[in-house]
Amino acid sequence: MKMFNEELEKQLKEIFAALKGDVTIALFTEPGCATGEETTGLMEEIAALSPKIRLVRYDRTVDAAKAAEYHVERVPAIVLIDSSGAYRGIKFYGIPAGHEINSFIPALLEVSGAESEVPAEFAARVAAIRRPVDIKVFVTLSCPHCPGAVQKAHKLALMNSNVQAEMIEASTFEELSRSFNVSAVPQIVIDGKTTLLGDQPMQAILEAIEAEAS
Repeated sequence: MKMFNEELEKQLKEIFAALKGDVTIALFTEPGCATGEETTGLMEEIAALSPKIRLVRYDRTVDAAKAAEYHVERVPAIVLIDSSGAYRGIKFYGIPAGHEINSFIPALLEVSGAESEVPAEFAARVAAIRRPVDIKVFVTLSCPHCPGAVQKAHKLALMNSNVQAEMIEASTFEELSRSFNVSAVPQIVIDGKTTLLGDQPMQAILEAIEAEAS
């Protein structure tokens, strides 16, 4: 069953006209994984809407080396690759449907090279991050505030290769959500320790990263 009607497909094609370069969607699944079929169907629909979007499917077990290259730890997983073949630290764990389509589409645009600008002082602070940073943003598909938090985490990853940012659909990965005591979303977890609740400003996320390093 298709997720997009003709009107929405038309709107998305217009949005994807702004893609600057090619983007590869690397989709990792495995037999029996939750929402795997739905995620595959959604990615196929999106890839069909622009010649600049390419979908490559992997089995996490069969393609274990590729999964390790992109640090894929669970499925379904979506990794976005830029036109040079570089992994930019952006992942989606679970289907980016519902409100999360509003974080997935901007991620495609940003990885294509159509990047939004940030103040120079802020960019300098992000560039100063010298250690590996892991950001997990737990979301639900019905949450209207979650896409903003995901976009901000992904932007930090795009700006600094030391940062890895992941959207995690909480109900698909219930055990992981419980391990981080997720009771409300969006919940932003930095390096498995610092937790921020709500759609925090990017400044607050950066300050939490800097505090972890102090």
